[in-house]
Amino acid sequence: MLQISPQVLSRVAEYFKILSETSRLQILCSLKSGSKNVSEIMEVTQLGQANVSKHLKVLTQAGMVTRQPQGISVFYQISDPTIFELCDLVCDRLVEQLQTDSKELAQFKAFQSK
Repeated sequence: MLQISPQVLSRVAEYFKILSETSRLQILCSLKSGSKNVSEIMEVTQLGQANVSKHLKVLTQAGMVTRQPQGISVFYQISDPTIFELCDLVCDRLVEQLQTDSKELAQFKAFQSK
């Protein structure tokens, strides 16, 4: 069996760590429909300018987002659309868990005396 080195696992953990921040996920979702500048991202996400800029820097350094200067503005866009495939997998799993939890809750409610 192939052993995965701690260095490789550390890189995987770093990737997931970047996606573990709600604000970064909001920014990524706002870019799903196309490139936007900071003001447009702020409008969609309701996050402040400093917060958006900080997270865009992290996402850009991670290679998930690219920046493209256009005149006096900088537009950001998704550079790795597989991020959304990963999010879809996670969301599908969460839906399954919620459905299971909902069924269990219904059974508890049916068991309660009125």
